Amino acid sequence: MQETLAFTVPLSWYLILAAILFTIGAIGVFTRRNALLVLMSVEIMLNAVNLTFLAFARTRGDSIGHVVTFFVIAVAAAEAAVGLALVMGVFRHTRTVNVDSLRAMRR
Repeated sequence: MQETLAFTVPLSWYLILAAILFTIGAIGVFTRRNALLVLMSVEIMLNAVNLTFLAFARTRGDSIGHVVTFFVIAVAAAEAAVGLALVMGVFRHTRTVNVDSLRAMRR
């Protein structure tokens, strides 16, 4: 008979990965000028939060983290739809998706 080795991934690995993803997303939000890339960076940050919720739910053995993750996914979907609609509206007006052009519209 062949034995299978059961290997469980420690919680710290999930949290480190989530921290790395959140950092990448935050850097993308603060450094990018393209509105679509900023929205993608926000999505990466939300996925890092989801990973954290699911890791703690797995560790505690309950399903509350899964429920919160579904709410975060719903909010992320709404944010993507509204954000993309806003970017399309700005593009129609300014012919660019540069975030700096949004600042120029305040005047």
